[in-house]
Amino acid sequence: MAVEFVGIDPNTDRDHCPTVWADTEAQEILLQGWKPSPETQTECEENSPANGSVPEGEAIVRIPARMIPMIREACDAVERAQLR
Repeated sequence: MAVEFVGIDPNTDRDHCPTVWADTEAQEILLQGWKPSPETQTECEENSPANGSVPEGEAIVRIPARMIPMIREACDAVERAQLR
């Protein structure tokens, strides 16, 4: 696995921070974020195209908009890895 650290939310402490990584080998983006409230979880599930609960092994996470540049950077890293 070739995981590259991309960025951490600059507005949170260093112990509980949304974080972005790019796995260039698997060509995937990894996100650490806050768990949604039970109400938000339910709303997401109700508005899902599959209209059901989130499967075991998957999760909904919240990422602040201020991290969009980091997510774009991770997308670029994964995309570059596809072109190699």
